Amino acid sequence: MVYEQKFSIPEGVSIEKGEDSCISISGEKGRIDRVFAYPHAKINIASDTVTVKTDSKRNKDRAVVGTWISHISNMSKGVKEGFVYKLKIVYTHFPVTVSVSGSRVNIKNFLGGRGIMSADIIGDTKVEVKKDDVVVSGISKEEVGQTAANIERACKVKGKDRRVFQDGIYLVNKE
Repeated sequence: MVYEQKFSIPEGVSIEKGEDSCISISGEKGRIDRVFAYPHAKINIASDTVTVKTDSKRNKDRAVVGTWISHISNMSKGVKEGFVYKLKIVYTHFPVTVSVSGSRVNIKNFLGGRGIMSADIIGDTKVEVKKDDVVVSGISKEEVGQTAANIERACKVKGKDRRVFQDGIYLVNKE
């Protein structure tokens, strides 16, 4: 063993190691499964700690250890507390209408345009629209962040000066 990092498992969260390096983390909000496969890194689960270690001296292998600890930490936080991203709808003249239909977010009347902009909702993420606020929530930090980025990117003003044309949907808070 050359390098290792440890993560203490919070109360109310259970972590199990399955086949093919699959880690299952479950808590009060739900369950997340993820495959951690890398030839030079190994995960050991004890009663209250998770240890990720490598036998290699290479910096890339040491970086994988830190990355995996961060993923496990984010997954355990997600199943215990969840992640909430808040976005703000900003417009100056033309009122923007945002609605959720199925696995898509539809944006109408953006900059007075007749077309409908749409953004994908990734995975089990929930999107709520309240007046000029959009709330994106879920247990996976990656899915919640990607859904918020899809909504923000769908309203990007192209070919205009962004200092003047400030309409759009912008991320204002992460919880």
